[in-house]
Amino acid sequence: MDTMRDRFIATTARLLDEDPRLALVLAEVSRDGFERAERTHPDRVVNVGIREQLLIGAGAGMALTGVRPIMHTFASFLVERPFEQVKLDLGHQGVGGVLVSAGGSYDWPAGGFTHMAPGDVALLDTLDGWTVHVPGHPDEAEALLRQAVMGDDRVYVRLSLQSNSTGRPVTEPGFSTVRQGKDGVVIAVGPMLDNVLTATDGLDVTVLYATTVRPFDATGLRRAAGAGTAADVVIVEPYLAGTSTAAANDALADLPHRVLGLGVGRSELRRYGQMAEHLAAHGLDARALHGRITGFLHR
Repeated sequence: MDTMRDRFIATTARLLDEDPRLALVLAEVSRDGFERAERTHPDRVVNVGIREQLLIGAGAGMALTGVRPIMHTFASFLVERPFEQVKLDLGHQGVGGVLVSAGGSYDWPAGGFTHMAPGDVALLDTLDGWTVHVPGHPDEAEALLRQAVMGDDRVYVRLSLQSNSTGRPVTEPGFSTVRQGKDGVVIAVGPMLDNVLTATDGLDVTVLYATTVRPFDATGLRRAAGAGTAADVVIVEPYLAGTSTAAANDALADLPHRVLGLGVGRSELRRYGQMAEHLAAHGLDARALHGRITGFLHR
């Protein structure tokens, strides 16, 4: 199976052929995958070099002229390093664009903390008007990217090497119901679904699947919580733990509830290791999730 990043490169190359409104701005990362596109569309495929602030500034400038820019690099260099440009060049100027990241929270541990971005979605939460997609499979990444380029708004598509075994339809913007139960609600975000399904096997819980986390599907969560007198909710996200707990609390404001946010911890893991080892160290493998979810629901 190809990776989400592979699918992004192939899909974007086709989209550049199909839609003259689109442009691609790179900062060296993934440039080798776009060699043909760069030759075919030299005016719409721009590599700015290792200048991430310029990456966003150039994309925003294109958007001011009516172009729909796709801006791409590792998540830490796309959201964190040029955050002022994301805030001002896109947000303050009121223009749209599509940010497509690679690397996730710890896809390349050997790159060290400079190449990790567990706080990217939480950082974007400080800004207004962003749609955030977190696909869990290359098929979903392609579908969400195709949706993103059609509009004029600000969209972040967060790609990762971690993937679920199968893709699911992403035609609806809200959460989809994978399982139904009575003892609580577990929201699995993007590539966390397979581990969540294994962890909750045999538990009487509702499992919701989220590939779009902003805007947060408050209506879907409220519906899943049902008409009971209280609700227990667990959110399992592949980035900073607790990123979506405030949104869940707001969604359930009129109902007594408890919310547990599981994700990447704040403590930096300084041994390189492998992605699976980081997943386990943060308690996001299926075995650890089972213990943490059952411990919360049965408390």
